[in-house]
Amino acid sequence: MVSSKDVAKHAGVSQTTVSRVLNTPASVKKNTLDKVMKAINDLHYVPNGHARSLVQNRTGTIALISGPLHNPFFVDTTSAIVNYATKMGYRVNVQFVNDQKLPEAYATAIEHKVDGVILSCILIDDPIFEKLKRMDIPFITYNRKHKNNECFVEIDNFEAGYLSAKHMIEKGHTAIAWVGGTLNVSTFNNRYLGFLQAMKDYKLSLPTQYIFNTDTSKQDITRAFHELMQLEQRPTAICAGADSLALYLIDDAIREKLSVPEDISIIGIDNVDLSSYGLIQLTTVGSISEQNLGFLAIQKLIEMIENKKKSCIQITESVKVFDRTTTQKI
Repeated sequence: MVSSKDVAKHAGVSQTTVSRVLNTPASVKKNTLDKVMKAINDLHYVPNGHARSLVQNRTGTIALISGPLHNPFFVDTTSAIVNYATKMGYRVNVQFVNDQKLPEAYATAIEHKVDGVILSCILIDDPIFEKLKRMDIPFITYNRKHKNNECFVEIDNFEAGYLSAKHMIEKGHTAIAWVGGTLNVSTFNNRYLGFLQAMKDYKLSLPTQYIFNTDTSKQDITRAFHELMQLEQRPTAICAGADSLALYLIDDAIREKLSVPEDISIIGIDNVDLSSYGLIQLTTVGSISEQNLGFLAIQKLIEMIENKKKSCIQITESVKVFDRTTTQKI
């Protein structure tokens, strides 16, 4: 049976270099990488992943707990996470869940040994946080964070909510509604608080009938939209707590034969890739750097795994408005 020692001899490199190619190829110079890969192909070498994991005390596996794929934010971030992890020599076990199924998802994620956990679904006061710390598993959250404010990558969600309302106000709107998600997660909670602060700073009234903190399902968003449109004094603008919700609202408007932005202006938050598509052109609030949060998070997690550092990663990206065509002045 061909061994890594045989590959090293054939390629004219050390066995350590072969190991680096197999586990962290991005850290190896291209000409060396090419030589080792050629040797692997020439000799038909099949790495014994189980043996490597025993020696290194690693599995080469990362658990990802992501939100559902009907939200384009999770499509973008999951793709970035899996692509980067694969490039770095890791497998990713992905679970797509909603908040109601989190306990089961957590149990499955840590049922088998993994090198690290990356998760976008965590409640503000989630017990999994302390459990992961006790198990000494490197982990990081993205998009959301725990109340203890450790190991997270996010955008400035309070400022995002503030800027979404400010954008509508500067367009001349005074009847502005909010359609967001549940307040037991940091993302929607902080965006909502930012929205409220802007309305207060600009001394605008906010009827309770204009506020919907939904379960983010299509059905609940449609219900909120219909209730808003049936009001005697309908809002002229809606601030959505996420791009996924804004896209649902636009669809609801079209189904009701309403024009966006002529009849109703709609703004989202996240600046997902889909928002800039020619037929959508969603006005939204997102990271100034336009960095993918999943990509930033997986980079930091792998650094923690490979450097064996118990770093306290705290990244909050600044935000700005991406002014497109779903909002207009009145």
